Amino acid sequence: MKKLILAIFLVNFLVGCASNKPKEEAAAPVSNAAAAVDTSAADAQAAADAQAAAEAQTARQAVADEMAALQSKNSVYFPFDVDAVQAADRDTILLHAQFLAAHPSVTVRVAGNADERGSSEYNLALGQRRAENTKRALVLGGADAMQIETISFGEEKPRCNDHNEACWSQNRRADINYNAQ
Repeated sequence: MKKLILAIFLVNFLVGCASNKPKEEAAAPVSNAAAAVDTSAADAQAAADAQAAAEAQTARQAVADEMAALQSKNSVYFPFDVDAVQAADRDTILLHAQFLAAHPSVTVRVAGNADERGSSEYNLALGQRRAENTKRALVLGGADAMQIETISFGEEKPRCNDHNEACWSQNRRADINYNAQ
């Protein structure tokens, strides 16, 4: 019987030891002033983050607005069978070049075009020369060559479909397109 009582006592002792959880240290009470400092610091950081996000959005909108304004003057025109950029279009080229120099992450595609006269092969080559010369003028104006892609459409994308000089002069061009894919 002594053995039985001793066994029950030992089992109860072991069970009692196993069920006792270690006591957690009580956290020091946080004063209202410390909590207010933590809250105000978090509020200040959130306000600073919101301010930075608003400024970034404003800057992106300003760049988009400037690009939209430039798109209204995005064509450079050429005389018949000529691929050299004309003096009349140098101001347009300079505006685009300065914008590209100021915004190195912006890219453009310069698309060369020709009127319907001449063979398709000749017009594609002429359109490519017009695009390359426009790119060269942009680079001379301050843009980075890596920002500019060139392509030729030849006579494939006319702006006007009539068969007269007034219409053909609109088709002999290089278009500077932002965000072109």
